[in-house]
Amino acid sequence: MTVSNEMTLTGERARAASRGLAVASTRRRNAALENMAAAIMEARADIKAANTEDLKAGREAGLSEAMLDRLEMHDARIEAMARGVAQVADLPDPVGTELSCTIRPNGLVLSRVRVPIGVVAILFESRPNVTADAASLCIKSGNAAILRGGKEAIRTNSAIADVFSGALDGAGLPPDSVQLMRTTDHAAVGELLSMDRFIDVVIPRGGKALIERVTQEARMPVIKHFEGICHVYVDRDADMDMASEIALNSKCQRPGVCNAMESLLVHKDVAGVALGPILERLRDAGVEIVGDDGTRAVAPWVGPANEDDWRTEYLALKLS
Repeated sequence: MTVSNEMTLTGERARAASRGLAVASTRRRNAALENMAAAIMEARADIKAANTEDLKAGREAGLSEAMLDRLEMHDARIEAMARGVAQVADLPDPVGTELSCTIRPNGLVLSRVRVPIGVVAILFESRPNVTADAASLCIKSGNAAILRGGKEAIRTNSAIADVFSGALDGAGLPPDSVQLMRTTDHAAVGELLSMDRFIDVVIPRGGKALIERVTQEARMPVIKHFEGICHVYVDRDADMDMASEIALNSKCQRPGVCNAMESLLVHKDVAGVALGPILERLRDAGVEIVGDDGTRAVAPWVGPANEDDWRTEYLALKLS
């Protein structure tokens, strides 16, 4: 089967599944999510085995430590993934929510009501738990999902996705409501982005190159983000002990994720008191620090920052 034929079949199945999913009751969709959470835990050994293969291939391919950390799925992360799916089941049902209602002078009632979009394609990189996150949010909102993860996580993503069809079927939902693209052929992405007859919206979640390609090639609406340069700001009225803990956690807990701190801002009125101790804790934790002239006046050992540092997403133990 050619890539084009394979993607067309995926789109046809997703469109057909979306029709059944759109009219499924809250109870059925929540039951499917509960099944998915339980199935992830039951498949823990298979997921870990697949992830071990992906990690081995990643090391051989020269992936950075930050990327390998994002890729790794140990017991705690698998449990958190399953717990996250179960938490989505507990959320209020967005489908059918009335947002506003207007009665016209002639008595006509106009209501704005949330309904499913249809088929959502989501392209993402690195973190395999996104497979479950994206699938659960689509099921909760009554949308069929076509998922495409990065090639570095293909085995892990496949092991996670393998549990979904049975979980969906067990709740009376179409098994094709969630489909994972299992080819690493880049041509498949191009085919996907051309399938506006099947896909209603595409969401890229990843690096700048992925976002730009999807934006340029997609023939359907795109919901996108851009670079995740996260800041922590310490105000002059802040609790400095708390600020120090937050800064350390924000940078060091998982530096390779997109919500890790990349830049620290401290109010000038307290910089002389607060900045030095916070930076010393970060340095002791192995963080490379670069700063402006004001920062280096407080901590002369800090390296000089250049203009690029203020717009760089390090995804590593480095901080501006």
